[in-house]
Amino acid sequence: MSNSTRDGRDWKPDYLVAINPEKCIGCGRCYKVCGREVMTLKGINDEGEFVELDDDEDDEVEKKIMVMHDTGACIGCGACARVCPTNCQTHSPAA
Repeated sequence: MSNSTRDGRDWKPDYLVAINPEKCIGCGRCYKVCGREVMTLKGINDEGEFVELDDDEDDEVEKKIMVMHDTGACIGCGACARVCPTNCQTHSPAA
């Protein structure tokens, strides 16, 4: 897919397709710049399983990371990649 900017320059979207849980530090910077809820914050317990974050059960959360939530909502703007301090995301021109 190819698009153009307002003044007609070519622009190709680069969609978020994956987040590496080993590299992600759960800082939430990507979530804050994305207005489309493409990703969300989840907890990982000591068995490596994803758990919902809940104020009552924070003792079972070993680590917090961002995970894909609504991949179809990504418009490929790349804002998340520009703010990620660990380069934990994978992007692709095809959704």
